[in-house]
Amino acid sequence: MTAPSVPQRTVTVRMFSQRFSATPRGARLARRLALAELHAWGIPHGTDTSDAAAAIVAELAANAVTHGRVPGRDFELRLSLVTGSVRIEVSDTRSGPPCPPGPGGVRPPAALEESGRGLVLVDALAARWEVLDRDPPPGKTVRAEVDVPRWLSLARAPAGGATAD
Repeated sequence: MTAPSVPQRTVTVRMFSQRFSATPRGARLARRLALAELHAWGIPHGTDTSDAAAAIVAELAANAVTHGRVPGRDFELRLSLVTGSVRIEVSDTRSGPPCPPGPGGVRPPAALEESGRGLVLVDALAARWEVLDRDPPPGKTVRAEVDVPRWLSLARAPAGGATAD
């Protein structure tokens, strides 16, 4: 006889949060700091996990700057090492339509379209993602997760001490 499965709670092991100016420079800085933070957590530059997270941060930060910008307001990047994955959250303060489509609602752009590939990349690289109302309002948060092989070794190691793919 097997015991009924009990849903596992998500455990946050490491966390990083930073606000950035809603400018292209702020978006570039968000990506660079995200890579540095992941490296400090034991997810080295150039690994599949690091590369996927960097691309997702770059796309979501660019979207926050391009489509979610409100003059005088910043966007926020949050990274968390949670049970089995790296969670990436980018929040902006723009509310109301147009809101990005959620998973399953992203359509690939036509061959000659000059935009529309960012969320296609997020959809392809993230194990899971969603669009949420920002807490606190106004605005929205796009949350994506990238699975981390051997994440438990990262949870047990001091920050900057372990390596994983």
